[in-house]
Amino acid sequence: MIPIPVVVCVLGGWCAIYLADTLLKSSSSMKASYEDWLTSYGLNISPFHMRWQTSLFNRLFYSWGRWKPRFLYLWFSTGMVFGIVAMFGSVLLLGKTLMQTLSQMLTEAPAAQNDRMLQVVVPGVNLPVSQLTYFFTEILISGVIHEVGHGVAAIREQVRFNGFGIFIFIVYPGAFVDLFTTHLQLISPVQQLRIFCAGVWHNFVLGVASLLVLFLLPAILFPVYYTGAGALVTEVAEDSPDIGPRGLFVGDLVTNLQDCSVHRLEDWNSCLTEISQKPQIGYCIYAATLQQLSFPARVYRRLDGTVECCSNNSLTDVCFSYSNNLDSHLYACLPARKAIEASQVCRTNMDCQKDFVPSFCVTPSLENQTRLIRVKHPPQIDMLFVGHPLHLQYTVSLSSFLPRHNFLSMDLPVVIETFCKYLISLSGALAVINAVPCFALDGQWILNSFLEATLSSLVVEKQNRELIGFLILLAGSALLAANVALGLWMVTAR
Repeated sequence: MIPIPVVVCVLGGWCAIYLADTLLKSSSSMKASYEDWLTSYGLNISPFHMRWQTSLFNRLFYSWGRWKPRFLYLWFSTGMVFGIVAMFGSVLLLGKTLMQTLSQMLTEAPAAQNDRMLQVVVPGVNLPVSQLTYFFTEILISGVIHEVGHGVAAIREQVRFNGFGIFIFIVYPGAFVDLFTTHLQLISPVQQLRIFCAGVWHNFVLGVASLLVLFLLPAILFPVYYTGAGALVTEVAEDSPDIGPRGLFVGDLVTNLQDCSVHRLEDWNSCLTEISQKPQIGYCIYAATLQQLSFPARVYRRLDGTVECCSNNSLTDVCFSYSNNLDSHLYACLPARKAIEASQVCRTNMDCQKDFVPSFCVTPSLENQTRLIRVKHPPQIDMLFVGHPLHLQYTVSLSSFLPRHNFLSMDLPVVIETFCKYLISLSGALAVINAVPCFALDGQWILNSFLEATLSSLVVEKQNRELIGFLILLAGSALLAANVALGLWMVTAR
């Protein structure tokens, strides 16, 4: 959850800003000079909302809007087609997401939440507080690129550009452009579509560019970082069960999880998924070694039906089960490290019959979701982890990139990867949401211009076309509101 001091600071800060603004505007001696100061700097303050508008970038926008007219015509015409397709596609996507959410609510299947393409993000709930810097930075970048698209397209269509601005709503940053409304109303519906679709189009292009950078990152960083040798530990959570003298440390290189090879971060995740889905793997132990290491212990069943044969206070011993030719349910309490450190993995006793020496495949007898996992990170001694594989996945941060020189930062590739992933997600989400035919979003103006361009000959009366547009916008707004409301409920209330 979001720390209470952060919430207090945000609310207190906004209250202080609004109170100071109200007092200055109500003061007879300060009102005029204060309002002149706000106007000169393009500032506007209202409850939980502050925006700044400037004409400093107008010359830059006009130079972009007049650069290679033929190319810009093809660029924004392509964006117009994409925007129209995105408008219909966003409705289908929101409809599918809503059905998935309703299905999950009815079936009580929390695992299905990960299958949804669109999810409501709540900082501190399903977005780690440590990732907020990425989140807000990417929102601002996506918003600026979105508005740059509108501004350049408007100048290309001879619409007057008044200025560019940035706003903050509570804690969410954004951007906007100020266009001369009269000019917008005078141009043709197709020209309007090029302007209104430009924001969605630019967000899509930004997402594709970020995806390309993410895909080519190993090649881009190849001169200073290499991959394929293992997963490099970059952070271990303070409360992680992996901390200890024989645990994982920052800078360790993980090469194996059990018998699953780890060459990069993706292998680490896939190996943990495989380990959690499959039964616990066993280890080959010679019969003589088994007899030497085991010691008498009381055997009892846990509530989930599994068997425990070691003392609850033991931090080094683990209960193992095995079978021989006479009895298939034998148990032995063994010191885990001595028992499996030099052992090969197995599934049955047949996997261990290689040297004509009696051997058994002993399997840790653990609770249903618990696993004993041997983590290889040479040259250090293997780490033995007992717990749910997800705990290992969530408390250890790794990277596929290994620095070629000691002075290089281990975190730089991780920062670039995370930056690109957030840019893909948030820029794509901004494109989808703005394409929805909904009141106050780009989709509203895209829909109105699209109806004017396509229905003018079929529905002659403008009032009837506006009625059709209003009904579609009402349905689109309801669909978006339902997705947001149920998404919030799924994230916060469940």
